[in-house]
Order: sequence, then C-alpha cells, then structure tokens
Amino acid sequence: MDKKTYYVSVQAGTIHENQGEASYEFEVNASSEEINNLQMLLELKSELDDSTCLRAITPEIPYSDDIENVAYDNNLKEIYSTIGSLSDQATKDQIDSMDLDHIGNWAIKNQAE
Repeated sequence: MDKKTYYVSVQAGTIHENQGEASYEFEVNASSEEINNLQMLLELKSELDDSTCLRAITPEIPYSDDIENVAYDNNLKEIYSTIGSLSDQATKDQIDSMDLDHIGNWAIKNQAE
C-alpha cells in the first residue's frame, strides 16, 4: 500500500493532505485504509464529546464512573496511539512529551512500537 503524508488536528478533528490547508498538530504517513481508520476515530471523538455534556450538569457522578467519559478517554487514547504508530520518532516524542498519563493507563511507547 502506498503511504501519503497527512496533517492531523486532534483538537479540530481534521485530516488534510496539504500542509497549508489548516492548522494541525501532527504529521503522519498513512495508507488510505489507515487514514480512514483515523478519520473514524476523530468522528467518534466528536460524537463522544457531545455525549459527555450531561455530566457537566450532574456533578454527583464521579468522573471515573461515568461511562461516556470512560468511552471518550479510551477513544482519545486510541487516537494518539494511532497517530504515534503512523508517525516518525519526532512525532512520537512529541506525543510522549504531552504527559497523557491523566488519560487512564496511558503508555504510547508500548502501544506505538
């Protein structure tokens, strides 16, 4: 499979082929199948983000017991792990430096290699 360079913004939930098209956080090299998988994960992030709104008005639910928040965290881990697996060492180092330990049992070094 041929791989192409893509520019990914997790925050915006976007993937672009042209570097100057929009701001981005990560550069990845991926096949069309891999980039489609990442796009689905980003779309799921948006859906899960919407589903977590209820928790904001129900403070009696502990964050760690809220199914929607756990699903959101797991999706975020999968996104960063996928980006790490499609990236060069500099990007993996960038993700490692983000201190993602607050997202559950985060370990990109083990997941991305």
